[in-house]
Amino acid sequence: MFEGLDAVQIGLALVGGYLLGSIPFGVIATRLAGAGDLRAIGSGNIGATNVLRTGRKDLALITLIGDGGKGAAAVFLAWLATREAPLAAQAVLTSLAGAAAFLGHLFPVWLGFKGGKGVATFLGTLLAAAWPVGLAAAATWLVVAFVFRISSLSALVAAALAPAFVFLLGRPTPIAWLALFMAVLIYIRHAPNIRRLLKGEEPRIGRKKDAA
Repeated sequence: MFEGLDAVQIGLALVGGYLLGSIPFGVIATRLAGAGDLRAIGSGNIGATNVLRTGRKDLALITLIGDGGKGAAAVFLAWLATREAPLAAQAVLTSLAGAAAFLGHLFPVWLGFKGGKGVATFLGTLLAAAWPVGLAAAATWLVVAFVFRISSLSALVAAALAPAFVFLLGRPTPIAWLALFMAVLIYIRHAPNIRRLLKGEEPRIGRKKDAA
């Protein structure tokens, strides 16, 4: 599985990917803009959806791009390090780097290991690791969001289908393991959303929650 890779490459992919993923773009953007501590706003989540609750769409866009970009950057750097390696080794290292970046977003060392739910990082990582799979997952999110107007449901459906997209589109097996790993963690992080979905209480896109 690790043929063509050495311990240094694997270590750098894991540590570097995790540190990249740990960058809390939402927290940084809101603080620099004087919008307060994102963790004390709305749900307390550090992702773009919660940034929207500050009323700043520009900051939410910055967060979305940053959170997706850090996963993509981790994968891209791993790809650069394995340009001369066999394709199988390249797929393994890019998958490890992407998985580490995803973990970094969910459990960032800078925030006491309390991070986001990972949807933007999931999509950014997949787009870099296997862009057809990433596009299919992003399209799934958009279609479900358009039909049902529920962001969490869109994320859950896209995450569930991502491993299948890997095989349907003929991508390497390590990418499927990466997609499955991220999907499982997305479901775990969305446990409260799943409970609300089952009760029919999950808020819809564009509709504000009742004021606390």
